[in-house]
Amino acid sequence: MTGAPRILVAGIGNIFLGDDAFGVEVARHLLARPRPRNVRVVDFGIRGLDLAYALTDGCDAAILVDAVPRGERPGTLYVIEPQLDPAAPTPVGFDGHSMNPVAVLALAGTLGTLPRRVLVVGCEPSPQAPDENTDFDLSEPVRTALRPALEMVESLIDRLSDELATPLVQSAVQATGAKEILS
Repeated sequence: MTGAPRILVAGIGNIFLGDDAFGVEVARHLLARPRPRNVRVVDFGIRGLDLAYALTDGCDAAILVDAVPRGERPGTLYVIEPQLDPAAPTPVGFDGHSMNPVAVLALAGTLGTLPRRVLVVGCEPSPQAPDENTDFDLSEPVRTALRPALEMVESLIDRLSDELATPLVQSAVQATGAKEILS
């Protein structure tokens, strides 16, 4: 492979469930900004099967952006590197029209080769009562986290591009039998 590593940025979430749309909103904003040619940004919404196939489409790294409840203050941002176990079984009852990133990664592992690096940029959603599922807007704390999340994703893209390009140069040198002259 030559050139910059291919990076997929996947916006995940349901636009009809308030803060669950966090990843979709981040993707929408990223699509309106300039980005390197090696970066593909997609709003997957709740299309888990589409994301599973995209993860096996030859990208070198993936950044999944989603609402991630972990018990912290609403709007808190996380960068999580899931431990991918290719031997893990695909969850029974996988729903192609919902989005559980763990289940999607497990399914993708059965479909083909996963990216070398997968990161999740998550945002703590605001608590929502079960009868409040008609709120289509992000809560104030999550809306406030959008700009820092965009900066975080763009920073991760830069880091991943640098990190993954280095092994590609070393592999090319080793494959040709040439001596490495880069320090």
